[in-house]
Amino acid sequence: MPEDRPPYPPFTRETALRKVQAAEDAWNTRDPHRVALAYTPDSQWRNRSTFLSGREEIVDFLTRKWERELDYALRKSLWSFHENRIAVRFQYEWHDADGDWWRSYGNELWEFDENGLMRRREAGINDVAIPESDRRIRGPRPTDEHGLDFPLR
Repeated sequence: MPEDRPPYPPFTRETALRKVQAAEDAWNTRDPHRVALAYTPDSQWRNRSTFLSGREEIVDFLTRKWERELDYALRKSLWSFHENRIAVRFQYEWHDADGDWWRSYGNELWEFDENGLMRRREAGINDVAIPESDRRIRGPRPTDEHGLDFPLR
């Protein structure tokens, strides 16, 4: 029996928004094994300048990421969708071991298989140092804010 992760393509605006929120919720757990289950076993990734293939590499990558990016909190926003593809904008905040805070801005391109698992993810990300007083993302998004966009700055 194949794995699946609804909603399935082709996406509507409603199902694309649900897919984006589900991804945001999973990443905010900072649980690499849980996050990896949303991807095909042979999923292909580009994350910044790192290229990954398969769930084991995804788990290893995310484990290292969240050991370095402490108190990580993420917001994703649907940018566009078509058939089995979704484009997302995102921002997340975190601090390093020295206590310096960062806001990371990025865009992702997602491609899904017929079972709703992501088979390709491409992410471009830039980090901006911020004072802790400028933080605006604190933990998972409250339910009443699902689907809302967020400011660029």
